[in-house]
Amino acid sequence: MKQLIQKLGPGLLFAGAAIGVSHLVQSTRSGADFGFSLLWALLLVHLVKYPFFQFGPRYASATGENLLEGYRKLGNGILKIYGILTFLTMFTIQSAVTIVTAGIATSLFGNFISVKIWTVIILGLCFIILNIGKYKLLDVLMKVIIITLTLTTLAATLMAFYNFNSTIKIAQYIPQGSIEITFLIAFMGWMPAPLDVSVWQSIWTIEKNKTSVNKLDTKTALLDFNIGYMGTVLLGICFVSLGALTMHGTGTSFSNSAGVFSVELIEIYTESLGSWAYLIIGVAAFTTMFSTTLTTLDASPRSMNKTIELIFKKPFKKGYLGWSLTLILGTLIIYFYFLSDMGRLIKVATILSFLTAPFYALANYTLICSKYTPKQWRPSSFMHVLSCFGILFLICFSGWYLTIL
Repeated sequence: MKQLIQKLGPGLLFAGAAIGVSHLVQSTRSGADFGFSLLWALLLVHLVKYPFFQFGPRYASATGENLLEGYRKLGNGILKIYGILTFLTMFTIQSAVTIVTAGIATSLFGNFISVKIWTVIILGLCFIILNIGKYKLLDVLMKVIIITLTLTTLAATLMAFYNFNSTIKIAQYIPQGSIEITFLIAFMGWMPAPLDVSVWQSIWTIEKNKTSVNKLDTKTALLDFNIGYMGTVLLGICFVSLGALTMHGTGTSFSNSAGVFSVELIEIYTESLGSWAYLIIGVAAFTTMFSTTLTTLDASPRSMNKTIELIFKKPFKKGYLGWSLTLILGTLIIYFYFLSDMGRLIKVATILSFLTAPFYALANYTLICSKYTPKQWRPSSFMHVLSCFGILFLICFSGWYLTIL
């Protein structure tokens, strides 16, 4: 068991990146507004996205290359499209997750420090962790964070069920009208994560094998991923349940201000579950968002640096550092001067992620089925069917949304 835990890493980093805004904000709002009636959407999107996320560690462990190196083999055009899409979305994504983390920090540690100052502190702390400890420290920290997050969230959910005195209604519902459908798209856009996180996981898989004596073979890499992925499903259900059991039917509406939202969220949970729950909910919320802020600040610079190196066919020694500083600066500019409204920021980021999902799904599926993947690690018949269904679903759903804009 100890040896298995030491081998785990990229799958937990995936969970850390995934369990963030999609769970704490969108899943809680889903439960508060719709009860348990959108569980179908949560489970369906996990199913249709599963193959494309799994292809990241599958390809990396089977070939010793990350997905970006695979994209280059398919053609520089795919690699360039990836670079453009990542550059256009990474600042908004980082801003969205950081502002929520800062809001929770303000609520948890006291509002004597403003959300803006907390934003700077959190980005600075993450930068120090990633540039001093590098991947090894990130790997260790994420194991502690994910265990803490899982235990506190499960404890809060069990107590919510224990204190709930009404009948639980599980009838499912399909949203109607542009407002509800827009929420559904945003909910599914980051559930469990944007599909470009598959690229991040392939990079983390390679980094794990570079820095650890416990190398990940393909079977272990897939086990590691499945553990992380099932964790995102479980905690997604937990946050929907918390929203449904403590807020649904109360007329609760959340503020779009990060600081106010985090106070409202923790206070509502505390009022429903009891004052004892304040610390548990606070720790669960903060670890949820800090893990996402930390992993996204690591992965986006890694992926952009690797993309530029592959396009220009030469290494950039300080590339990771340069992209880290660029991402931090861009995040602060967006937050301070353009989109400080948390609600709008999250909606823009999640919808952009959903609309770009078909590209990543097609690219990953094409690569894993190509001659560049060893035959024994290409998809099974079931995974072929599930992949084709997933691609069709993502294209049709994105098209449906565009028709109602």
